[in-house]
Amino acid sequence: MWHSEELDLDAYLAHIGYDGDRTPTLGTLRTLQRAHVLSIGWENLDAFLHGHVALDLATIQDKLLHRGRGGYCYEHVTLFAAALEALGYRFTAVSGRIRMGSDKILPATHAMLVVELEGRRWLCDVGFGASLFEPIELADGAAFTTGAWEYRVQHEEITPGADGWAVYQRSGDSPDGWLSRHATTLNPQYPIDFAVGNHFVDSNGRSPFVTRPFIQRILPDRLHILDGLTWTTQLADVSIPPETQTVRAEEVRKLLDDVFGVVISDEDAALLETKLTDLSANGA
Repeated sequence: MWHSEELDLDAYLAHIGYDGDRTPTLGTLRTLQRAHVLSIGWENLDAFLHGHVALDLATIQDKLLHRGRGGYCYEHVTLFAAALEALGYRFTAVSGRIRMGSDKILPATHAMLVVELEGRRWLCDVGFGASLFEPIELADGAAFTTGAWEYRVQHEEITPGADGWAVYQRSGDSPDGWLSRHATTLNPQYPIDFAVGNHFVDSNGRSPFVTRPFIQRILPDRLHILDGLTWTTQLADVSIPPETQTVRAEEVRKLLDDVFGVVISDEDAALLETKLTDLSANGA
């Protein structure tokens, strides 16, 4: 279903620096997810610059494994799903609703996987940007850490009449210290469903990803975010306020390479600088 026969599994594993056991166990899954998150960047530049993000596996492999680019959730999950399928894992794709503290019902446009292992279900979220380094067991009230980052998962009503799972992260901005990050039901999704969601995210005028660049990189001790021309660094110790600075349009290409691990072509770099200059001039 996820076109694993088209995946160059050896190239993928080499790119993320994984040379361990290929048996479909929880230990392998944990190591794979951490390696994937730390090795492949997260960015929406194709949506912002070109209004289109391709989800065929050949394009994703070329972009993420060979051209030094990153991608957003649909690309990450399509690649990760192909790898898990090739390795023999059983899993279901799901779509989540981003919350980040909001109580609005937002579109279910965040792609994730639920892996089944020995009667337990594990949520793999490799495409969030501030992605988790390990799978989350879907167990109500479970608290866990990945590196220095703290999370918990809760079974609750996701939308009126629909129960599911919500992931919370430790936050210094929330009254109780926890921020509702995203939530999902376990309604199975398929590549065609991701294609529909991706069409909204990469081209609809209501999608924030077509109006500005949004790039993230999570590390064991910090999270870097570039939102337009605003660069924010949040430490894993959320009691320490984030550092924020404004960068110039002409500085962004080097920042992408040096801090975010994203390499772009000369043509895209020129277009990005032009569009960022226009955003800055319009006060965006």
